[in-house]
Amino acid sequence: SYDSLRKNIAYVGQDTFLFSQTVMQNLRLARPTASDDDIVEAAKMAHADEFIQKLPAGYDTQIGENGVFLSGGQRQRLAIARALLRRASILLLDEATSALDSHSEKLVRDALEHLTKGVTTVVVAHRLSTILQADQICYLEAGQVLERGSLAQLLELNGKFAALYNSQFAGT
Repeated sequence: SYDSLRKNIAYVGQDTFLFSQTVMQNLRLARPTASDDDIVEAAKMAHADEFIQKLPAGYDTQIGENGVFLSGGQRQRLAIARALLRRASILLLDEATSALDSHSEKLVRDALEHLTKGVTTVVVAHRLSTILQADQICYLEAGQVLERGSLAQLLELNGKFAALYNSQFAGT
């Protein structure tokens, strides 16, 4: 059923929806039975605890409608903390780092490493740095899978994925 599928999926998208509540309340939405310690641990793993501690009231800070008082990177790290709290067996990442500056992207990528361990993860990304560690990469164009394989296999094909890879990593 759809209910059982939803219970097993965590989602981190390009846009993070946050409620006009406290940080703690926004994180607890992922798992209402989570202890405060569980929430803080997830925030630490998502590299969010450090900025949360600096907020005026820490975890009890009101973050405004849709997190208006937070940066994009901070909102993304809260979304990752929520996904960590959810403990889902399937993770969907939809352009989860696309709107971030390079410093925030690195923090979010580090946090995603924790989140994806032992979890089936589907990543939608234009920025290839997000998917380089994937077991299987599918290159899609116009809704069709044109190439599929590991990073090494796709580079060896020297096709469309390799061209995209070379354009993004030329000179590095």
